[in-house]
Amino acid sequence: MRILHEFTVSTLTIRPRIATIRPLWAIPGGRITIEGSNLTSDAAGVPAVCFGTHPARVVCASSREVAVVVPVEAEGGRTPVRLEGVLGETAVVEIGGRLATGLHQVDSPVIDRDGRVYLTYSGTRGERAPVSLFRVGRDGFREPFVSGITNATSMAFSPDGQLHVSSRFEGIVYRVSDDGNREVVASGLGVACGLAFSPDGTLYVGDRSGTVFRVATSGHVMPFATLPPSVAAFHLAWGPDDGLYVTSPTLSTHDSVYRLDHTGKVDVICSSFGRPQGLTFDAHGHLYVVEALAGVSGVYRVARDGTSVRVLAAGALVGLAFDPRGGLVVASNDSAYRLDLSRPSIGTAS
Repeated sequence: MRILHEFTVSTLTIRPRIATIRPLWAIPGGRITIEGSNLTSDAAGVPAVCFGTHPARVVCASSREVAVVVPVEAEGGRTPVRLEGVLGETAVVEIGGRLATGLHQVDSPVIDRDGRVYLTYSGTRGERAPVSLFRVGRDGFREPFVSGITNATSMAFSPDGQLHVSSRFEGIVYRVSDDGNREVVASGLGVACGLAFSPDGTLYVGDRSGTVFRVATSGHVMPFATLPPSVAAFHLAWGPDDGLYVTSPTLSTHDSVYRLDHTGKVDVICSSFGRPQGLTFDAHGHLYVVEALAGVSGVYRVARDGTSVRVLAAGALVGLAFDPRGGLVVASNDSAYRLDLSRPSIGTAS
């Protein structure tokens, strides 16, 4: 019996097993990690991985982890991920579907109460693009919305639902009506980048040279706080704790996420990012930050204690916005993607 037992064990085939995938959200070009057991073997070598029917490029592999890049051909939506040739081992991820291309985003998109997405063509410094802002309806139709704003940069909705846009070239913030007409709200704002409104209608504007301005509802402008100058843009978001959150990527190896209180006092929330970009809050008050540093790029959820976890894999992003009707839109410099987050929890299916 002892000899038979040893023989049986020695001839067993140990199957690869997928335990989970992280992160569970991605867009094409993002890098995700498959975790499990016996994922590689000396005999089989590096496993082949497919997203739906599309093969993925394996970046590195071990028996417990396989890192892969989501293929550019991958369709949006809930997508199965399989180790080729292994029956019954499937996990699923939510992949963003392409919403629009031909853009030039330097900050986050915004979404109105009707679920329409607003995107920019910012252009190089001083470039007068034919279209400054695009609007994409829930049916996916994209229309030119605003023309004539040089280097349209950041957008925000006021508490009463009016769209505001900054021009980093002109140092101006415009108010835009629903028919695309615009009027100047404030000027003399330096390299005007990030925009955010407090609940009382006060507008905050980030000048990437190092100043955050406060603009009263009367239009009066005054300096509010000073931060390190940015090599790219200031990004602003008003938090549910009644504070102003700011990112300002620099040439440092570690950049911070800041919180400003009503007096302009600056606190560091975390300093673990290499090139933080757009930031926003979801309906539950959780903070999300885009990290653009190569190798760890994507969207991170930041906890109250400053720790962060990557929740979306992407090759390179600059901004994001949660749809008040559900879902998430993320934007790279030239494209925007929509993810449906209303689906049931995504995990491993056997």
